[in-house]
Amino acid sequence: MLLSSWIESSSVRNFVNTPARRVKSFNLKTALNEKFSFQTVLRMTGEWKKFFKIDVKGPDGWSIRVRRVGYVPVLHHNHPFLEPGKITAEDLDGIGSIPGFVPDPLFDEATVCMAHNETHSFWITVVPAENAKPGNYRIEIELSDEQKNTKLAKHQVDVALQNMKIGSIHDFDVTNWFYADAIFDWYKTDMFDARFWKLFEAYAKDIAEHNQNTIYVPVFTPPLDGVKTPSQLLKISHAGKTYHFDWSDVRKYIKIARNSGITHFEWCHLFTQWGCKNAIRIYEGQGKGEKLLWPPETEATSGIYRDFLSQFLPRLRQFLADEKILKNSFFHISDEPNGDEHLENYRKARAMMKELAPWMKIMDALSDIRFGKEKLTDMPVSSIEHATHFIEEKIPCWCYFCCAPRGRYLNRLLDTPLAKIAMSGTLLYRWPFKGFLHWGYNYWYKSQTRQLIDPFNVQDGLAWEKSCWTYGDTFMVYPGENGPIDSIRWEIFGESLQDYALYQAAGITREDDLFKPVKSFENFPKSQKWRLAARDKCFAKVSRKK
Repeated sequence: MLLSSWIESSSVRNFVNTPARRVKSFNLKTALNEKFSFQTVLRMTGEWKKFFKIDVKGPDGWSIRVRRVGYVPVLHHNHPFLEPGKITAEDLDGIGSIPGFVPDPLFDEATVCMAHNETHSFWITVVPAENAKPGNYRIEIELSDEQKNTKLAKHQVDVALQNMKIGSIHDFDVTNWFYADAIFDWYKTDMFDARFWKLFEAYAKDIAEHNQNTIYVPVFTPPLDGVKTPSQLLKISHAGKTYHFDWSDVRKYIKIARNSGITHFEWCHLFTQWGCKNAIRIYEGQGKGEKLLWPPETEATSGIYRDFLSQFLPRLRQFLADEKILKNSFFHISDEPNGDEHLENYRKARAMMKELAPWMKIMDALSDIRFGKEKLTDMPVSSIEHATHFIEEKIPCWCYFCCAPRGRYLNRLLDTPLAKIAMSGTLLYRWPFKGFLHWGYNYWYKSQTRQLIDPFNVQDGLAWEKSCWTYGDTFMVYPGENGPIDSIRWEIFGESLQDYALYQAAGITREDDLFKPVKSFENFPKSQKWRLAARDKCFAKVSRKK
């Protein structure tokens, strides 16, 4: 048997067929309180099957989490790489390995079963102790034959803690949409039962631990991507045209989220997706039996819906005031309106909302700049393909990406190079965006249906062929037994947001020469080398001040 092992950056995917490397040393530089990661990679030849174990030790008080990197089957690339001079390995990962198995889920396991000519990895996540001092530290890694308990290899990682700390990101909010219905359906909870609340706490903590400060609140069942399993937090009853609201589950949801580290709340869209044509589906009670308060075809500005909103919105405002989260709340009308017909529908809905709730500031995902210029939306959320146009027009906005754009653009798909995903924090900092939104934290469904898919085998909502949905867009986490299983894409995205906090802590302005190579969401440095050099400049600037 021949076992090759080495330490690898967390910005590199190791595929099943990745050849062995020789790495003499591995060094990391980080702020005192940053979470960081690296990989220990193994490749074996000459044996049919073998079990290996990893043991990782660090300084006293340091948190060290070891996870095995699992593989998922990916059937196609998300973008053609046969464009001479355009799409290269810096923009597309897995050339020669896709179709095939791609590393993504992270399992809390310290052992791996390997076969001849296979490469596998362990993902090591580290957080220094709270009282750690600046200086040089060492993490030691030992690999052994699990069955024979014999030592096979040793490695070390040298860590230089810099004399600075990063704080929480300020003046910039982040949301990836959480779907309560996916928790109901996957875990088979009885709506908001005791098991749901325990699971929700695990997912909320995971969201906050990845530097996301905002969570979607399904006060009503979200009108997003088809007719969903009812997941309405607000309990509603009525006597004639008088509605009664029970906020107890909404309050519980907010409390758990806040205790988990969430500070901002994104409230359910109030009109239908892709057109703002109809009132949303709102149920009696919380939706058991799916008895609607009005027919699905009810128009957005109809009398019955207007009457409902006139009773609901004042009570929502009172709830937000009582919970002291009004200033930390975001509100939606309709997701991704576009074109003249949608624009007219949106105008009507917005006019009604201004009359019924003039206090409510609206943000919506859209890229038609007319919505911003007419101030129909207080805070547009534009695709990164168009977002800088809003900045040029001095229209404050958030930004987002989803299935598109892809190719040379930033994204975080299963064939987006990890070094490119790691630039997310830098690109989001480069322009004065107010926040970032993504639709898919845990969408484990066939596109536009209630039909669950197996996330460990399907990553495109079964829609790559017909709708060009992309592999890796629909979810960032996999469903584990008692909570989320992180993906390496989610880990890298969360760590990239620490770069945002690092720029803020170091006082780096957006006009700094550092960002000259960062020209657009398509044209920017896509190498780990550039990112590490940028981080070094932040550390050096802080060091000069002290």
